[in-house]
Amino acid sequence: MKPIQTFTVAPALPERLKSLPDLAYNLRWAWDYDSRSLFRRLDRHLWESSGHNPVLMLGRIDQHKLEAAVEDPGFVAHYERVRAALDGYMNDPRTWYHRETGAQNHLCVAYFSAEFAIAECLPIYSGGLGVLAGDHLKSASDLGLPLVSVGLLYQKGYFRQYLNADGWQQEARADKDFHTLPVRPVLRDGQPLTVRVPLGSKEITARIWLAQVGRVPLYLLDTNVPDNRPEEREITAQLYGGERDMRIRQEILLGIGGIRALETLGIEPEVCHMNEGHTAFLALERIRRLMQREGLNFAEALAAARAGHVFTTHTPVPAGNDYFSPALVEHYFHAYWPHLGLDRDTFLALGRRHPDDSFEEFCMTVLALNLSNHNNAVSRLHESVSRDMWAGLWPEAPRAELPISHVTNGVHAESWVSHDLTHLLDNYLGPAWRSRTGDADAW
Repeated sequence: MKPIQTFTVAPALPERLKSLPDLAYNLRWAWDYDSRSLFRRLDRHLWESSGHNPVLMLGRIDQHKLEAAVEDPGFVAHYERVRAALDGYMNDPRTWYHRETGAQNHLCVAYFSAEFAIAECLPIYSGGLGVLAGDHLKSASDLGLPLVSVGLLYQKGYFRQYLNADGWQQEARADKDFHTLPVRPVLRDGQPLTVRVPLGSKEITARIWLAQVGRVPLYLLDTNVPDNRPEEREITAQLYGGERDMRIRQEILLGIGGIRALETLGIEPEVCHMNEGHTAFLALERIRRLMQREGLNFAEALAAARAGHVFTTHTPVPAGNDYFSPALVEHYFHAYWPHLGLDRDTFLALGRRHPDDSFEEFCMTVLALNLSNHNNAVSRLHESVSRDMWAGLWPEAPRAELPISHVTNGVHAESWVSHDLTHLLDNYLGPAWRSRTGDADAW
């Protein structure tokens, strides 16, 4: 007989430890050793078996462990210290950004990426792009930057590798229960908040989730909802899964759906940062909204929107960029480009090196470069490589004046420096090294 209903039984938190879920759902613990050691101290074995996931851990912990912890003065003191540190961090008005710009600056920047590496237990990343994006959010949080971020919440994440008994590499994917991850559904009037996203001649529904990364909210879209058909629910099944058809649907959801999600949340970013070409469709949606709201034509709306578009390209070889066939783009955008006042050929030209070549594929990097005010590579050498790759987009411009600069990739220091070395640096340099790692005077 099939089960009629599934129940999840969670332990009851003692009143004195009632803020443990708040500590678990703010991903600052991913780079704060004292927070992680608190959960490890609560139940070391469960911390390891849960994959260093405090949300899952709090749902599975033995009630006796909690009752023992609340009677342990050392643990309670540790808990109070971590709670006070998070409260102080979240409410500190003296961040770097506040000092540099003053309290009257109301800038809002939206950072879009297909993957984010925040913590191992939130597997919405595969490699370097995700690590960069995750460290970007952590650093923005520490600096107090007015940043919000947008991505996708993948049901299976990215595959895990393991060796079988014969020593052969295997790949495994496992469905994730979002309710045991450090993410929460965004609610309105007690109901999950959703957004409608155009996909060809129809619309799909995406639910909005929130992962709180220190001070930075990361909004994640999920299409695995009852309103969608099975093939539509699979759009957010796995990171970089499927063929080009799946990839373009994921990128429409991320770019166009992401802008609509921010609008639904009441967030109006002045600047949108596209981390790699996967996100470039957001530029089209911002242009469409300006045309609709301000009564502008496409050229006018493009000029206005482009001023707030920043694009980072990561790929040093042409084959590493996303390309879609004209037929595939037409399938998904034939009902969309009339809202931009464009015909088929003019729309496809936005993503082509050679606008008049009707057989050339549509390139997401070209689209982003054409619609952004500022473009950057990820190192000085990569700037040179990128200028060589994309020089044809500006045939009249001298190479030295091509609109591609560089910002060298960095890391979030506290995520990568060991606890022992962190303790040593704190003792000899003071806490300034944490926020001034690129400042020679701090060292």
